[in-house]
Amino acid sequence: MELRGTETRPLLNRGPSLGVRALLLCFLSVLLMVLDHQQGTLANLRNGISVAVYPVRFLVNLPFSVARWADDSLASRDQLINTNATLQGQLLQQNARLQKLAALEAENRSLRAMMQSSSEIADEVKVTEIISVALDPFQHRVVIDKGTLEGAYQGQALIDEQGVMGQITRAEPFSSEAILISDPSHAIPVEINRNGLRSIVVGSGEVERLTLPFLPNNADVETGDLLVTSGLGGKFPAGYPVGIVETVEVKPGEPFALVMARPTAALNRSRRMLMIWPTELPEPSLPETELGLEEGMIMTEPDAESPETGIVPEAVPAAESPVQTGADEAAPATTEESE
Repeated sequence: MELRGTETRPLLNRGPSLGVRALLLCFLSVLLMVLDHQQGTLANLRNGISVAVYPVRFLVNLPFSVARWADDSLASRDQLINTNATLQGQLLQQNARLQKLAALEAENRSLRAMMQSSSEIADEVKVTEIISVALDPFQHRVVIDKGTLEGAYQGQALIDEQGVMGQITRAEPFSSEAILISDPSHAIPVEINRNGLRSIVVGSGEVERLTLPFLPNNADVETGDLLVTSGLGGKFPAGYPVGIVETVEVKPGEPFALVMARPTAALNRSRRMLMIWPTELPEPSLPETELGLEEGMIMTEPDAESPETGIVPEAVPAAESPVQTGADEAAPATTEESE
């Protein structure tokens, strides 16, 4: 008769209980998050993990790249002929416009020489591609395929062929994370191209809508006005299109009008963007600190007396008082025009 081995169990459980272990793990996680938030302790570890995860992102994006390559390779001859004819027509039109722009540029250079002003050099750009988007519907963020090895840096502006897309919030060796201008936590200083009135554009959480919450009721703003970057935030170069004003609703009894704009960039359709290395930018309105860019863009609810409290456009630290560029400067501009 075969004897079965008996299982031996310890009489007393050794080590802490599961509840104590879970509590210790939670405390350790909170401690690491606080240290990383204040001192950037885990920045090198995060970069290392991003390098390890990059092949996974590449494999996820591989089917789409192969599909686009196959679509381009298997295009019919008629489609290629039609596309070629269309591009040639567009090239002729653009060349005709460039001839006029060349004359204007020469005239501009002569005027600057007479005014003893230095000529401006075009910003350096590089094409990048979106490889993934945030799954959170309340965050408008994307991941692009260019990182610090390609010269990307935190706070770098991104545009497409129609206007401003957003800016880089975290640059990693092979990829970078960017926030779009439609994100509710993003703000960008702008000016109305028609009259130079300055204000702040804030993301609304919808890709087809931006808000200008700090324009007074008597501000000189009209439907169809073009909003361009003012360059005062220290991140975005001046003169790039941001949006077009769609609705202006004056609210009696309230200090600010309800102004909505439509972004000029195709935020939910563009797959390729341009990274900008500006040749000249004004100094930021407030000194930067060691706080990250995302902390600088955190916004809180404004109060009635100080409407811009809590709004920190671009990389201005949220702990300091923001510079009032919207309401305080908009009111004097309208007063002078009325006089």
